[in-house]
Amino acid sequence: MGSHAAFIGSIPEAYDRYLGPLLFEPYAVDLAARVRVAPPAAVLELACGTGILTRHLRRTLPAGVALTATDLNEPMLAYARARVSDSGIQWQTADAQSLPFADRSFTAVACQFGVMFVPDKALTFREVRRVLMPGGSFSFNVWCSLAENPFGRTARTSMSRFFATDPPTFYDTPYGFHDQSVIRGLLGSAGFEIGFCEVVELQASSPSALEAARGAVTGNPVLKDIQERATAPVDVIIEAVAAALAAEGGAAPLTLPMRALVVVARAV
Repeated sequence: MGSHAAFIGSIPEAYDRYLGPLLFEPYAVDLAARVRVAPPAAVLELACGTGILTRHLRRTLPAGVALTATDLNEPMLAYARARVSDSGIQWQTADAQSLPFADRSFTAVACQFGVMFVPDKALTFREVRRVLMPGGSFSFNVWCSLAENPFGRTARTSMSRFFATDPPTFYDTPYGFHDQSVIRGLLGSAGFEIGFCEVVELQASSPSALEAARGAVTGNPVLKDIQERATAPVDVIIEAVAAALAAEGGAAPLTLPMRALVVVARAV
């Protein structure tokens, strides 16, 4: 999936520690509640990352429902496997564009903020449809634009100032796939009927702007660009991002609005 999906080294831990509570936990609670199945159903999670949605799915799904959590990125999957100690989860490396599962294997598929990183989204939607039983649900969320998400916008702008040329473009990827007409068209072509497709606004909260800045800088692949090409050390950039975030949402605590498109579709 390219460098924008290279969550390696220290990144999974920083992602989970700083960005997890700030950005992903609120939407994981929302998305897990939308996956409604009864035993003996089987649920597949794509792009599970550090297991944030996985934990909420396992808590909300009935005990008799099987849960398989997958990710293409082995370091993230390994972190999730170690972090989420629940024997009721099957962990597996998998590419969402070529799922290693038989046709009609699952009752529901869920994906939290992962679709944006997949190069061929049309193929991924077709693969999801293939492994779903007729009538099965596909629940996922994607970030709205940077203009609608001050955390990502502020972090990107602040960090860009520390590059003489070619500032990192990582943030363009997670905040770059949100056109409802495009998403509806891709789902329809893949064999889905949309039941819910709306923008959901929640609140991003962190004990401090500094902690949030640590996540913005060290919890994603932009860290590698900073280490290799930035005009200032990582700690200096973290302080600059923290100051910019504090100006937007307060120094301690930090609170900012965030907006994501949430979709629930049915296989037809």
